Amino acid sequence: MQAQKAEGTKDLMGREMRAWQRMQEIAAETFGPYGFSPVETPAIEQLDVFVHGIGQSTDVVRKEMFRVFSGANFARVLEEGSDAALKPKQRLALRPEGTAGVVRAVVENNLVPQGAAPFKGYYAEAMFRGERPQKGRLRQFHQVGIEWLGAPDPAADAECIIMLMDFYRRLGFDVSKLRLLINSMGDPTCRPAYRDLVRDFILAHADEMCDECLERAEINPLRAFDCKNESCRAVMASAPLAPDHLCDECATHYDQVKRYLDEAGVAYVEDPTLVRGLDYYTRTVFEVEAPGAGVGSIGGGGRYDGLVELEGGKPTAGVGFAVGFERALLALEAFGGDLGSDEEPSVYVANAGAELRGEAFAVCRALRGAGVRTEADYQGRSLKSQFKQADKLGSRLIVIIGEDELAAGAVKVRDLGTHEEELVPRAEVAAWVSTHLG
Repeated sequence: MQAQKAEGTKDLMGREMRAWQRMQEIAAETFGPYGFSPVETPAIEQLDVFVHGIGQSTDVVRKEMFRVFSGANFARVLEEGSDAALKPKQRLALRPEGTAGVVRAVVENNLVPQGAAPFKGYYAEAMFRGERPQKGRLRQFHQVGIEWLGAPDPAADAECIIMLMDFYRRLGFDVSKLRLLINSMGDPTCRPAYRDLVRDFILAHADEMCDECLERAEINPLRAFDCKNESCRAVMASAPLAPDHLCDECATHYDQVKRYLDEAGVAYVEDPTLVRGLDYYTRTVFEVEAPGAGVGSIGGGGRYDGLVELEGGKPTAGVGFAVGFERALLALEAFGGDLGSDEEPSVYVANAGAELRGEAFAVCRALRGAGVRTEADYQGRSLKSQFKQADKLGSRLIVIIGEDELAAGAVKVRDLGTHEEELVPRAEVAAWVSTHLG
């Protein structure tokens, strides 16, 4: 049987791999001036990190999270019918999103002690969810995200949004074609009463709602706003809205965020039904869509002021966002952009005979030492075949080493586009090539 990749996964190669690397470079260029440093957390965490952080009632935890067991523990679970007897450190899961793991790391390493400067980190990592594979939605996907812990000021919310839109601009988007949605979900002071209102509203329209929304009514009623069922969407269009039920502090916070965005000239649309899919969000939430690209949301985030406590730390404010690489790339390409541009131009070093292979080896070393992408023959091809290989590889120049050139202390360099040739002193070939490629 031929080996195949797992369903819902994708090999990143060529243009797509260059696009992923370029996105990471742009993340560093964009987030660095705001004081963010790179972080990486394990792809595997204790299950409770995500259950506490994301929420037991979310679809991510209930349906999509990949559980991980050692062989011995898996056999034990099969024998006993559950993982109840396993220790917490034996109950593991693959990372379905980035925030919970970063917060766990901040708490565990005490990175925001009382009175300390806020923690500001960004990541570029693979995530894992057991969703039905479809366009822009994989079981292993990639995200770039930021987390800012210890900053309760609404200016932090606004700066995150401003930074996010700048990131999209640097990726190559015309941001006027993107749609930024914002909302406030309230906090523990006002949100419980609002959740009860939405639950009661759903139950009052139970005969018009799908079974999943009726289940959500008891565990997380706000998620009914995201239901794709047309009947449910029609009902929820008349449901109570969060901005109408904010406490004074949350309303003031939300108004200040909008004022900062207005001052920065960032266009946004207030969407009072925007709730995001994870339980840890409080107050400001936001999402970016690419209308017409056919991929839905390409990123979003919000404030999560209670998450550090859920992970065992002291009360600490938090805000962040994540951008999905695969969806962003599809949207960018739909708009005519190209993040994974062609590879750097390469040079091919050809030799006219096996006895000249050592000289070709030395020229390759000199070119690579000068930072030039260099290819050569390693299969004993004829000179004619080496020319064909250079053309297939898309090389811009070919350095030809022959006995006559070598006797003259030189090499011949041919431009494969114009077919012009020049004899270059052997000692100067690296500098000559670097200049002409530039």
